[in-house]
Amino acid sequence: MAVAAALPVAIPLILAAVAMEPAPQASPARVTAMSLVPLRYADLAPQEPVDLPAHSVLLTVEEDDTLAGVLLTGGLSSRDAAVLAHEFSHTVDLRRLRPGNMVRLHHAEDGAIDAVQLRLIGWGSVDAERQGDGSFTVTSHPSAQQSIMTTVSEDIDSSLYDSLRAAGEQPQLMQQIVDVFQWDIDFFSLQKGDSFSLVVEKKFAGGDLIGYGPVLAARFIHDGTTYEAFRHQLPDGRAGYYARNGTPLRKQFLKAPLKFTRITSGFSKSRFHPVLHYFRPHHGVDYGAPVGTPVMTTADGVVMQAGHDRGEGNFIKIRHTSRIETMYLHLSRFAKGIKRGTRVTQGDVIGYVGATGLVTGPHLDYRVSDRGEWLDPLKLKSITPDPLNGDSLRRYKNSVAVLLPRLSSAPQQMARMEHRRRALF
Repeated sequence: MAVAAALPVAIPLILAAVAMEPAPQASPARVTAMSLVPLRYADLAPQEPVDLPAHSVLLTVEEDDTLAGVLLTGGLSSRDAAVLAHEFSHTVDLRRLRPGNMVRLHHAEDGAIDAVQLRLIGWGSVDAERQGDGSFTVTSHPSAQQSIMTTVSEDIDSSLYDSLRAAGEQPQLMQQIVDVFQWDIDFFSLQKGDSFSLVVEKKFAGGDLIGYGPVLAARFIHDGTTYEAFRHQLPDGRAGYYARNGTPLRKQFLKAPLKFTRITSGFSKSRFHPVLHYFRPHHGVDYGAPVGTPVMTTADGVVMQAGHDRGEGNFIKIRHTSRIETMYLHLSRFAKGIKRGTRVTQGDVIGYVGATGLVTGPHLDYRVSDRGEWLDPLKLKSITPDPLNGDSLRRYKNSVAVLLPRLSSAPQQMARMEHRRRALF
């Protein structure tokens, strides 16, 4: 009854409150959709073309590349590539083009190539700029050359070659080290734990290592024994290597007639012949090596024979003294000029490894005889020439005093800090 009595008063109040609320608005999405005007594709204006920024393309020369081919790959037309390669040939010998050389082609904002730069490692660079008539003006920039006396030191881990590469050096330095110690060290038997240190002039063109001067001083530790060598030039212009006391390292006989090979069979009074299949003496040392490997005479002498035998194949016999002779068997061929009566000097190439005669594979059989009695080449004792004396010895010792501290110093990689390559490359 109370509720019923109140209804006539409450209903007008509720209706008044509802009337005062604002009307709901349309959502933004609906407003936007309703305001869009349909457009046809034909009414859309095309975008204005935008020029690309100037940029460069850097290409590395690969095996068998030609300069014209690289320029064509970089974006030049066939005509421009051929013309520019011809222009470059007037300034630099394109036979220097090697894998690793670089070519930079600069593209202007309109996409056209307006400059080309060729960098030849160990020589310098050549620049070409396009002129208004479309031709190129070529300018060369040879690198300044210099020599730096450097100490190189490294431990032997697997091989002399790998150790030099680990030290950042080029393989050609390996040959120089072998030439210095070839009379005292058997480089076929290097072992982990051996080490070397040497003082050498390194030659640079700009920041590129292009070669080495002669080794000035060297120390090699092999099998616990230390060997030292110092270079000395005699008044007549001849140069050689000597121990610290002035005794020459050069011996009458080299340790081996080949470089960087392996011994496959030693001297023996009874060895099973792999072809004949019975035991008989083996009067030499077999060095396994690929066909064509150069063979050197181990001492000064005169060629007594250079011929062919059914068992020995192509062979050379050399007389060194009234007593000592050496033989080199199973050669593929003889070096030019090698014949009976030819005088040879220690280290001269006299022939090349082969597989002629009774053999199962390519190798050199090297033999030494004393008045007809065969000697084990690996146990041959060499005769050392006379040591330095007088004024020559005094000059030599002064040189040794200067080089010794360098030989004992830490390795110096000066070239790596000497030069930063141009930002263009």
